[in-house]
Amino acid sequence: MGRDESPQEPVDTQRQVHEGAPPGELTPPPESGEALTLPAGVHIAAGSDGEAVARWLAEYRASPQTQRAYRREVQRLLMWLAGQGRGLGDLRREDLDAFEAFLADPRPVARWIGPVRPRTDPRWRPFRGPLSPSSRRQSLVILQGMYAWLVEAGWVSHNPFRLMRDKRRRLDNRQGGIERYLERPVWAWFWAWLNRPVAADASSRRVFEQSRRRLVFGFAYLLAPRIGEMSAACMNDFVRREGRWWWHVVGKGDKAARIPVPPDMLALLEAWRAQLGLSRLPSPDEEGPLLRALDGTRGLGDNRLYRLIREAFGEAADVLEAEEGEAARDAVLRLRRATPHWLRHTALTHQAQAGVELRYLAGTARHSRLDTTARYLHAEDEEWHRQQARHGLGDFTAGHDVDRG
Repeated sequence: MGRDESPQEPVDTQRQVHEGAPPGELTPPPESGEALTLPAGVHIAAGSDGEAVARWLAEYRASPQTQRAYRREVQRLLMWLAGQGRGLGDLRREDLDAFEAFLADPRPVARWIGPVRPRTDPRWRPFRGPLSPSSRRQSLVILQGMYAWLVEAGWVSHNPFRLMRDKRRRLDNRQGGIERYLERPVWAWFWAWLNRPVAADASSRRVFEQSRRRLVFGFAYLLAPRIGEMSAACMNDFVRREGRWWWHVVGKGDKAARIPVPPDMLALLEAWRAQLGLSRLPSPDEEGPLLRALDGTRGLGDNRLYRLIREAFGEAADVLEAEEGEAARDAVLRLRRATPHWLRHTALTHQAQAGVELRYLAGTARHSRLDTTARYLHAEDEEWHRQQARHGLGDFTAGHDVDRG
C-alpha cells in the first residue's frame, strides 16, 4: 500500500499499486478535477505509490534534467520493493543497508542491468552497471528528500532515512574533492586522438561524425556544460556583445547564465558550421540546434548524446590499450569508466589548475556556493605532496650508527 496503515484503518483498495503497470512505473496522477476519495491525513490526490511519486516529481518540472535523474532513482526503489511485494510505506530502517548493497551489486544481472534503451522497450533495465559509492550516496540523498516530502503529504508515516546513525557521513553530498575527471596527460592524449586525420577515402558520414565528435568534446571541455544543456543548445545561444562572444544557457534550477566563449571554442564552432554548410558564425535569429543528427538538421537528444560520448570513450580506450599496452593500464581504465559528466568535472578541474580564479570558476560552473566550486581546487594537494617529499629516509640510510641503548 502507498502509506502505512494502522490496525484500525480499513485497507483502501484505491491505494494499491496498479496491477497492470510494470513494477516501478510512475503512473500519472489524477487530473485536478477528478474525484478521488482520500483517507484522512492524506494531502495529495493520488491512488498509488506511482501516482504519489509522480506528484513529487512534478515539483521539479522546471528542471527536466533533475526530474529525470530523480525519476530513475525512485524507479529503482519501487522495483526493488515490488520484487518483495512491498510499497513505499513498508520501507524500514533495517531495509536501507540491504537496498544500498543492492545498488552496489544489482542481481540477477539479466533482470537489472542492460544498455541504454527507451523506457517503453521490454529490454529496458534500470541500471547500466553497479553504482559507485558516490552514486549510491547520491541515490540515498534523493530518496531521503522524497520521503521527507511524502511524510508532509501524509502518504507515508515516517522517513526511515532519518534513523540512520551515520546519516551525516552517508547522506551529506558535499564531499572533499572531485575525483571523477581525466587527468591532464589522459585528456591530452584523448584530444590528440580525436584530432587524428580521417583516412583520405573516408565516407562523408565518417567525416561528419568526426567533426561532430570534436565539437561535442571541445564544447564540453571548454564551457563545462551539463549533458542536457549541450543537447538543448541552439546556434543563437552564442551571442556577440561589444566584440566578445558569450554562450547563453538556461541550466539547473531554470537559472539563466552567460559564459565567456574562448577563442578555441569559436574555432570549433566555425569548423562545425562549415561542415554543415552554414555561414562562419551564427546570427541572432538562427534558432537551429547546435548538435545535429546525420541529416544535418535534427537535434541530438540526451540519450543519443550520452551514447555518443560513451562510445567515443570506449573506442579511445581500445586504441590506447592496443598502442601502449600495460603501460597505459590506468588511463585505459579511466577512459572505460568515464561518463559524460566526467567531462564537466575535467573542464572545471583543469580550469582551476590553469589558475582561473575561484569566483570566475564558480561563474562558469554556475554554482550558488563557492565551497561547491572549491572541490575542484587540487593545488593544495600538489603543494602538500611537494612539501611532504622533503621528509624522507635518506638521512638514516647513509651509514649512520644506530644508538641501540
